[in-house]
Amino acid sequence: MSRTPRSSHRREPLHVVQVLSGRTDSVGDHVRSLASGLVARGVRVTVCAPPAAQARHRFSEAGAEFVALPCGHPDLVATLRSACASADVVHAHGLRAGLLGDLALSGRRRRAPLVLSWHHRAPRGGAQARVNRLLERRAVRAARIVLGVSSDLVARARHRGARDARLVPVDLGAPFPRVSRAESGAERREKIRAELGAVDRPLIVAAGPLEAHQGCESLLTAARGWRQLEPVPLVLLAGEGSRRTALQRRIDDEGLPVRLLGALPGGSRSAGDPQWAGDVLEVADVAVLPARRSPRSPLARHAMECGVPLVAAVEGVPELVGAAAVLVPYADADALCAEVGALLEDSGRRAALAALGRVQAAAWPTEDGTVNQLLGIYDELVEL
Repeated sequence: MSRTPRSSHRREPLHVVQVLSGRTDSVGDHVRSLASGLVARGVRVTVCAPPAAQARHRFSEAGAEFVALPCGHPDLVATLRSACASADVVHAHGLRAGLLGDLALSGRRRRAPLVLSWHHRAPRGGAQARVNRLLERRAVRAARIVLGVSSDLVARARHRGARDARLVPVDLGAPFPRVSRAESGAERREKIRAELGAVDRPLIVAAGPLEAHQGCESLLTAARGWRQLEPVPLVLLAGEGSRRTALQRRIDDEGLPVRLLGALPGGSRSAGDPQWAGDVLEVADVAVLPARRSPRSPLARHAMECGVPLVAAVEGVPELVGAAAVLVPYADADALCAEVGALLEDSGRRAALAALGRVQAAAWPTEDGTVNQLLGIYDELVEL
């Protein structure tokens, strides 16, 4: 349903500047969706982001003006400051973008309100932890309103001193495309599972960046325990990243029943192809989301829409999955191993979770609803 801004009496349309400081694909997809919806409602939208983000998400094609932010360039803040000169609201996505927005707005006689969307939390621990805490504190205190995509981020923003922190779950993007086929459901399932090498054995599908703090090591440790099941399940892990070589080495050394996915046999379809991903999830017995924070996870969405039971790390996904998934502590390989093993042995419980998942998926935020909610927040700030 479309919505007309309450500020439609203005001589000029409401001008919202969206700021991205990096190329996080899920956040970029959200900004592209938001820009398209706002433009359709008569809002002038400017997206300020690195050129790589424009190349990936094509914000201009959504009707937004695009301003390239030259990362690491001394003119970065000046470029953003110029783009924000006529802004009614500046909406930053991510902590670094929030700090850039604050710098660009500082010293203005008429300072546009800064909204900060907090999509992800930096990994815990390490030498960077203190810097991350300072970054969080400064970014959330600079914003008029902080919008957390999960309740734990909202609580953290308040703890760091946010003036106004709210839970605003974002839409999860378009579903995987479904293509009608000549084969029956059973025939298609048998064909795809044969392609994957999962005939007469359970199939577990996981996905995510092959990076540190994404739960990949815990998944491999759990897979070591799944070797005791009969038949031994096949684990497919889709994703790319700097840890791929190390993970493959561990799989080989320990003889784990895990395959890192690049392309299907024959190389005709890649793990990043949406239709391929939809096919794989449709035939899986269990989906696993091992990452610590995945509030906008495509795997979670599409697994539940397909009616595939989901086991996920608890942090960052409760609002997404509700009671329709099994939640385990992050990096707890024993818990992950036990819960997945129990599901594979209980077809009745899998069927119940599949039904709950479809109901939960139907209640998720839509693109239209997300745009309307954010537009209401913008109007609230402009009218103060």
